[in-house]
Amino acid sequence: MQNETLKALFTSHKEPSLFGRYITLNNLSPLIANLPNTFKVEVIGHSVLKAPIHSITIGKGKKRILLWSQMHGNESTTTKALFDLFNVLSSNSEIANNISNNCTLTVIPMLNPDGANAYTRLNANEVDLNRDAQNVSQPESKVLKAVFDRFKPNYCFNLHGQRTIFSAGATSNVATVSFLTPAAEPTRAVTESRTISMEIIAEMNAMLQNEIPNQVGIYDDGFNNNCVGDSFQSLDVPTILFEAGHYKDDYDREVVRRYIFQSYLTSLNYIALNEIEGKKHEKYFLIPENDKLFYDIIIRNTIIDSKRVDVAIQFEEKLLKNQINFIPVVKKIETLQNFYAHREIDAKNASVSDTQKKSLNIGAIVDYIMINNEKVFIKKY
Repeated sequence: MQNETLKALFTSHKEPSLFGRYITLNNLSPLIANLPNTFKVEVIGHSVLKAPIHSITIGKGKKRILLWSQMHGNESTTTKALFDLFNVLSSNSEIANNISNNCTLTVIPMLNPDGANAYTRLNANEVDLNRDAQNVSQPESKVLKAVFDRFKPNYCFNLHGQRTIFSAGATSNVATVSFLTPAAEPTRAVTESRTISMEIIAEMNAMLQNEIPNQVGIYDDGFNNNCVGDSFQSLDVPTILFEAGHYKDDYDREVVRRYIFQSYLTSLNYIALNEIEGKKHEKYFLIPENDKLFYDIIIRNTIIDSKRVDVAIQFEEKLLKNQINFIPVVKKIETLQNFYAHREIDAKNASVSDTQKKSLNIGAIVDYIMINNEKVFIKKY
């Protein structure tokens, strides 16, 4: 599909009630309740704190695709894009008909409602559900495994969000969207199921390069069978990890939301219209592997304690009064010529201190800094 068509679909079908980073079951429940009759909604289990976990099934095709989001409760961008996708699939558009006639989608839009409510990666038992694939110790893990066993998917989409630290390769390009076809075993062999998911990722990357050139990355494919994606891939089910990353000034992840939405439609339409055998997977290897080269802010060319250094600041996300606050914390004070930032401040060899005229220290929270005698606001978001 043409990118302009995908953009137009996003503009006309974006779910207006979802915005920002803090997305909870309270936001989703009215939307789930109002889905059309063509969507089959089930409560498939409950979280540690007894919140319902829903599945939504759409389509009547033979190609079965399982998607789950907010396995990590504080990774909500992919969830927002799912409800944009649902709005498209509720329409009578050509792409909706292609997908619905050829595929059956079962979607778990929020696997970890307790983590979403607390805005944490973990569930209420402080377990990372994406490291529980073998033990299956948590009620949420049991729900996902039961749906996988019952639905018997031909494809799995594991939907996540990533921090602002990632670059697309060892470059100054931020990783705005990342993918991975997880390894199926410790040698990381390119198995048939991996080539199939690689081919689909290559198709999404081709679309994204038209909009965010050189800002797509892939994760390291080191095998960990405790990870759900690796576990499902080891069962010969082509599995794709989606990671919603950062775009300049997009801390609400509303720009990236569109790129994820477009990736959903591109991949689902490709699956719907093709018998994928993995023969076109080679372009996957052209996508650079993610590196960790970004900070949110770097103050360049500072003088601290008579030394010329740079100051790296990273935002820590905190839930305060039902809002996400981005707390600026000093992470490094050294020469950072091989690192990049989403915002750079040139101190021009001036002295830099906190507002009390004291030297900056690693771990300090700095809403403002002083460059000579000028007060500079750091906490923009």
